[in-house]
Amino acid sequence: MHTVGELLREWRHRRRLSQLDLAIAADVSARHVSLVETGKSRPSAEMIVRLAGQLDVPLRERNRLLLAAGFAPRYAERPLDREALAAAWDAIERVLRAHEPYPALAIDRRWNIVMSNRALGPFLAGVAPDLLVPPVNMVRIGLDPRGLAPHIVNLAQVRALLRTRIARQLATAPDPELTALYEELLAPHAGDPGQPAGSEIAIPMIFRFGGRELRLFSTTTTFGTPMDITLDEVSIESYYPTDADSAAYFTAAPA
Repeated sequence: MHTVGELLREWRHRRRLSQLDLAIAADVSARHVSLVETGKSRPSAEMIVRLAGQLDVPLRERNRLLLAAGFAPRYAERPLDREALAAAWDAIERVLRAHEPYPALAIDRRWNIVMSNRALGPFLAGVAPDLLVPPVNMVRIGLDPRGLAPHIVNLAQVRALLRTRIARQLATAPDPELTALYEELLAPHAGDPGQPAGSEIAIPMIFRFGGRELRLFSTTTTFGTPMDITLDEVSIESYYPTDADSAAYFTAAPA
């Protein structure tokens, strides 16, 4: 069991901040930060939350800091459903529905799909049934040969993009299960591509279904001021066509 000081020092190092940097950001003395990290001063719950906020510590890990200092956890973790998080559920559902006819989905911190709109359905039609048993993992569906991988023209580039995103995520908030997924599906390959063409506005995912190519790029949306762990870890992936032909595929598709 790490002490709260050890955990705070670990997060400070992860953020590449000095004790003085953290002290200035949190409006405390560098000496106080030093005393907290070495265990010579026991911080209050409010001080832990203040320092954790300046270090951008995820809510799940802020609870761990509080527990290490002997305080009760401050952030709840409710299931994402209509009963526990009704307003958030409705908000996500509205965003996903409003994005139709283009695909959009909500994922948790491990890239498991928690909700999607109807436009995602046709993409999953040929996916192996065992990959669609909950929790359905977006990365696994995309990179598994029995999933969407055979339909992704620029698979190596998409894998490299996912590798970068998840590596950055793990650097921000380590997670054993996500690390295992990274090591299984995203280990670097010798033939990994370099930078994409300069003419692209964003790195596209290029699908080929029945001889027709679809080019899509994605945006990510998160909750701005979450106080619940579940909301802190949910993000919405929305996909947009990069050209008129790809847009026509969705607008001409049956509802």
